[in-house]
Amino acid sequence: MATDSPTVLIVDDEPDVVRVYELALGDAYDVRKAYDGEEALEKVDDAVDVVLLDRRMPGPSGRDVLEEIRRRDVDVRVGIVTAVDPDFDVAEMDFDAYLTKPVADEDVRKTVAELLSRAEYDDSTTELVAVAEKKAALEAEKTKQELAANDEYRALVERLSELEARTTESLDDATEETVETAVADRSGDGTDGDRGDHFRE
Repeated sequence: MATDSPTVLIVDDEPDVVRVYELALGDAYDVRKAYDGEEALEKVDDAVDVVLLDRRMPGPSGRDVLEEIRRRDVDVRVGIVTAVDPDFDVAEMDFDAYLTKPVADEDVRKTVAELLSRAEYDDSTTELVAVAEKKAALEAEKTKQELAANDEYRALVERLSELEARTTESLDDATEETVETAVADRSGDGTDGDRGDHFRE
């Protein structure tokens, strides 16, 4: 039955995990469920606003599903929710958020709400926040030395700087405040001198 609520597609091969997320979101959203990559691709369409996508599944992986969603050009925000710690390959993945399990109910709800708010962003602003997500995910997992030696990470830093310079010129005040808060939450203040608390030594 169609509703006026945003639609969230939960994709995970563990039914208990799907149930937990459904309970966290069901009061506020129209929830669809899929238990593998093939079912996810059957259920994602233009009516879906957010996908919460497990990365490691039998059959098509979460990465395969993500790539197919982007190939279809479906206007949907995708949050990766996974037990796989982020590695440098995330720099090439076109997701909007990355959460590492276990994820508290409140974090699931907060992530969905944030992803829905990005529907109002233009393409550059959407990319800015997504790049900040990737950068922060790597900074939470990798050492300073690993980051400094990696080309993908350096490219993310450069791209984030470019996008910040470009998008802040075109944002209205309300959107600029929202984006600045999102970027600060994910990537710190953009400097390298006092960022030690963002890294795991």
